[in-house]
Amino acid sequence: MKPNTKSNLHKHFAIWSTAALTALTLSISPVASTASAAIVVQGTTSPVQSTAPVRNTTIPPLTEAAKTSELPNVLVIGTGGTIAGQSTDETSFTNYRAGSLAIGDMVGALPNVNKLAEVNTLQFGNSGSSAYTMADLYDLSLSVDTALETYDSVVVTTGTDTMEEIAYFLDLTVQSDKPVIITGSMRPWTVIGSDAQANLFNAIKLAASKRTTSFGTVLMLNDTLHSARGVTKANDYRTDTFETPVLGALGYIDGDNIRIYRAPARAMKPEGTAKPVFDLSKISKGKLANTKVEIAISYQQAGGGAISGFVEDGAKGIVTSGTGAGGISSAMSAERREAIEDGVIFVTTTRTGSGSVYGGGEGIISGDNLSAQQARILLLLSLSFTDDFDTIKTWFETYGKPEV
Repeated sequence: MKPNTKSNLHKHFAIWSTAALTALTLSISPVASTASAAIVVQGTTSPVQSTAPVRNTTIPPLTEAAKTSELPNVLVIGTGGTIAGQSTDETSFTNYRAGSLAIGDMVGALPNVNKLAEVNTLQFGNSGSSAYTMADLYDLSLSVDTALETYDSVVVTTGTDTMEEIAYFLDLTVQSDKPVIITGSMRPWTVIGSDAQANLFNAIKLAASKRTTSFGTVLMLNDTLHSARGVTKANDYRTDTFETPVLGALGYIDGDNIRIYRAPARAMKPEGTAKPVFDLSKISKGKLANTKVEIAISYQQAGGGAISGFVEDGAKGIVTSGTGAGGISSAMSAERREAIEDGVIFVTTTRTGSGSVYGGGEGIISGDNLSAQQARILLLLSLSFTDDFDTIKTWFETYGKPEV
């Protein structure tokens, strides 16, 4: 295992206890991978950025040792988040600075990882997940695909706040069939009982196993595997926060046992035949970044101002998070009709947290059982590639609800 960032942790100790690792990582100077200083906010998990952060997309080459090794080659791409968080002290579970530690040092501190794979690292960024723009995700996705031209698999670490959106974006855009695993943690690296080390270790283990080839992007936290499509963050503090409502997890990791009990539809197709249509190399970053899609939530006597305001602000698409089976208020419905006349495309979803939305109509597409936030990702990508309603509707009927 040869991380491209030399680890000050690894050169002194071979195996770490949690207490020793906690004590030493607290002494590390936070890694500045952004163009501005991060401001610590008590009780939050994300640093506040005052200027545009720096993103590193240069894929490190395989080392000579890795080229001849019998072990698989895994690239870990760090983007920050709680998993790279530096806490105020060893018991500050909620007061910490996300995106502070270097991914190379984190990988270098893991015991026995060299038995799993030849691991290299890339510090793409070091921010909370909410800080990443669609332009950033464009760069991240292309970086993953470039890495998979030489590496056997990729692990991406992110913050958990918008991990389900980042995971689904990668799932819809990465063209390679090789495994892509996304992970993070609910507790910062430097507190007692952190889930960060175990999650990163198991993500590398899963990537190295190649068990999720052709699965698209797989989310792995708390020893549990989830398909990117349908997964959601269900709790703001618990380590078992990620769930796939109704359908459930793909499988579990228990020590050396990797158990997979179900698979996404694309895994059933011959390798190389299930590539997503959203090949980002065919559109510009600006095209994606300038496509505006918003979410409007319905509730008791909801006004139509959110929809009219989004339209006035230039939204090309709007996802409604409706009551029950996708219902919206009369005021919202009236504004939706006017917006459709102006060419805005709508997708209906439910705010209930689970269940399917059917139907549709002129200018309206059903979101099936996609959450509003994941439906937004699919609609945003669709509108970045075409303005044709029927084509977008077809993509929602295939990528949006991949039945088997």
